[in-house]
Amino acid sequence: MTKAIRINRVGGPEVMELVDVDLPPPGPGEAQVRHGAIGLNFIDVYFRTGLYPQPLPGGLGMEGAGTVEAVGQGVTEVKVGDRVAYAGRPNGAYAEARNMPASQLLVLPEKIGFDIAAAMMLQGLTVQYLLHRTVHLKAGDTILFHAAAGGVGLIACQWAKVLGVTLIGTVGSDEKAALATENGADHVINYNRENFTERVREITGGKGVCAVYDSIGKDTFTASLDCLAPLGTMVSFGNASGPVPPVALSELNNRGSLFITRPSLGAYMATREDLEAAAKSLFGVVNSGAVKIDVRQRYNLADVAQAHIDLEARKTTGSTIVLP
Repeated sequence: MTKAIRINRVGGPEVMELVDVDLPPPGPGEAQVRHGAIGLNFIDVYFRTGLYPQPLPGGLGMEGAGTVEAVGQGVTEVKVGDRVAYAGRPNGAYAEARNMPASQLLVLPEKIGFDIAAAMMLQGLTVQYLLHRTVHLKAGDTILFHAAAGGVGLIACQWAKVLGVTLIGTVGSDEKAALATENGADHVINYNRENFTERVREITGGKGVCAVYDSIGKDTFTASLDCLAPLGTMVSFGNASGPVPPVALSELNNRGSLFITRPSLGAYMATREDLEAAAKSLFGVVNSGAVKIDVRQRYNLADVAQAHIDLEARKTTGSTIVLP
């Protein structure tokens, strides 16, 4: 038996229950991982509330790090005793231990501990594809990144600096503004005091940015389009404030032949080759110290409901982990 969070219905944080579950031996192609730390991400809220559907009853959590305790038939990617981490489906990381497809597991470098690994895999791999593949950024480009003091945002602030990209970040408080600045944001806009569209135009001399990265959704989407330079790209990769409303294609034309995309980690990491290449890139910038992972909140597995409450209230900054 192992302890794990299960939900039988969608809803608020109260639907999450800590229960004992049977953990069978890993099947073919699977490895059993004993978690040292578990990542907490806003996508977990989407599954809990039903915005992203999944079969019920089910688990939550898409990110973890730990030690391989057993492997199933045909597994070649990892072996018993390996220190590993992962990010992606199937859900179920909120658990002391679980079976995972071995093809999704990555062996950790010696310098990266479980806390850092659990805090960086989903967010770090997300930033990797956003900055390197969704838009092919080059030195001298200017981008707008919403929620710059969140876990993804702080990694993006640092990684943009590595690439020579000017990052304008938005935040909701002076404390978060200072945090984004400390992590490399070139300009920070407090959207509770300033109109971010007007400030972006001021900062760029009226030109706009080549890309907007938006995980907020409904509240920021339309105004973000007005921050883009002609031929710019709107990257909508989250819905923290609610789903983005329908947009007419003519609006993209009216604003300068804009591009729009709704990327996902699963699509960008669909092959083992892509996953290993992205992880090599992420491990490289973390090992070098160019990107530092800031774990600012820790919760016990039994207290994960409070973690969700704090996450949804935007009380968290940086990365958050859950300890089994």
